Amino acid sequence: MSLSAFLLVSLVLFSAGLVAIMSRRNLVTILVGIELMLNAASINFMAFNYYTAVDPVVGQIIVLVIIGLAAAEVAIFLSILMVLYRARHDVDVEEIREIRG
Repeated sequence: MSLSAFLLVSLVLFSAGLVAIMSRRNLVTILVGIELMLNAASINFMAFNYYTAVDPVVGQIIVLVIIGLAAAEVAIFLSILMVLYRARHDVDVEEIREIRG
């Protein structure tokens, strides 16, 4: 596969994540969108690492950092989601905005 094929797959994943975030109906949908965008960034790093990098370890380390960041983000986000669901019995973004103000 060529670099452009990897970039096209990454673009599709990033676009799907962006659409999921912009729809903003449900917090779980927003979480899935963020995960798709992080995976698209990982694909980009690995593709450019494979085709252009002198040292292949750099791209792999960056991808591992992204995976760790995604895991930490999911753990924190799901704990906040559980607290909000117990308090409101709903995960709609519009309902949760009332808590802020």
